[in-house]
Amino acid sequence: MSWAKAAVVVGLAAAALHTPDAGEEVELRLSRSAVERARICITGGLLLLALHRLYRLLFCPLVLLRTPDDVGYLPADGRSKAQAANEVRRRRKVGKLPPIYPNGWYRVLDSCMLGKAEVKSVSMLGQELAVFRGEDGKAYVLDAYCPHLGANLAVGGQVSGSCLECPFHGWQFRGGDGKCVKIPYSKKVLESAKVRSWICCEQNQQILVWFHCDGEEPEWSVPEQEEISNGSWVYRGRTEHFLSAHIEEVAENAGDVAHLYHLHVPGIVSGVDLRYINNKLWEFLRHDWKVEWEGNKPDKHCSEMTLKHSLTVFGSNCGLLDLTVVARQVGPSLVFLDFRHKFLGRGMILQSVTPVEPLLQCVTHTIYYQANIPAVVPKFLLRGECMQFERDVMIWNNKKYISNPLLVKEDATIRKHRLWYKQFYSENSPTFQYQNDTLDF
Repeated sequence: MSWAKAAVVVGLAAAALHTPDAGEEVELRLSRSAVERARICITGGLLLLALHRLYRLLFCPLVLLRTPDDVGYLPADGRSKAQAANEVRRRRKVGKLPPIYPNGWYRVLDSCMLGKAEVKSVSMLGQELAVFRGEDGKAYVLDAYCPHLGANLAVGGQVSGSCLECPFHGWQFRGGDGKCVKIPYSKKVLESAKVRSWICCEQNQQILVWFHCDGEEPEWSVPEQEEISNGSWVYRGRTEHFLSAHIEEVAENAGDVAHLYHLHVPGIVSGVDLRYINNKLWEFLRHDWKVEWEGNKPDKHCSEMTLKHSLTVFGSNCGLLDLTVVARQVGPSLVFLDFRHKFLGRGMILQSVTPVEPLLQCVTHTIYYQANIPAVVPKFLLRGECMQFERDVMIWNNKKYISNPLLVKEDATIRKHRLWYKQFYSENSPTFQYQNDTLDF
């Protein structure tokens, strides 16, 4: 054996038999301690994250806000959803449409979205509006543009008492009637200095405005849901969607009973993409519906749909999810969906459809439920409603309105619904004017 090889062997043996001195032991302990601390920190962080998510699931409202191109379009060839949406909107045949803005009450904002002395800009009914809450706590709605030089009152405007001050020159407009009450650099306020003040009300935790093409006074009021007003039903979440369709097509779903038996039978686990909802993988779960619709109930401007839902799992009825829903439509845009379950209590989804422009609707679903029922129950109901609704959105975003549809005998309620809905149009109701402008999102 060479001296070099002998030295290597002796060195390795010495290293194997070497005992760490005190300094090395301290370093080793410190290293192990640091690793242990890191492990504890990571475990604690993951536990906190899990607890946070559990807290949100059990106690926090569900809030799901969709943009106009999020749902209902099929991007192809590497295009984005926005590109797909814009292409569909440009090339789609819209058909011969009814008047675009029916007469009635429309949701503007939820009450909680507007604090005292706060101003919000809202686009609806083809108009720009300035919505503000005066220092008296009352909500007011004005046309957004100042008649002086056209500044937008909602962009930088300040609340002064029950008035809204223009950010450009300080003109102040009274919320109740739109009259200008102060011009800071002028001794006289012109009698003609005013903006349109919209008739509005605050009901069921929502701010609503009245629209009538001839400027007529409200023909009915928005009904109060006592359980929401007195707090026995509490807020559990909301969803918001934008869809490309005429407002009447959304309401008409109540009269189109047959679509429930095709579009909404596949279980919600199969998703919202219409290409895949009938996948055989999910056939074990099916929704069953029994539906009745009746117009002019209890009043001429109201209709009522009674819907009984049951869930079938592997061909057997799952009685726990048997549910009765009574949907009361009030006017052209508001629907009260009253949920009743023998074990899981009672609650309500408020559906509102507000036209932003002729073929762009903002649809919200806001759920209130018994305070003694865990939040996860109404959140599950709202999520299920959202998924079923998004299947409809995919239809609406890509369809053409047929003014004289080919109907069979079993479609009789569609014709009845159109006759009932016709009451919300009048001779001067605005009609759709085609513009070859860009509608890009």
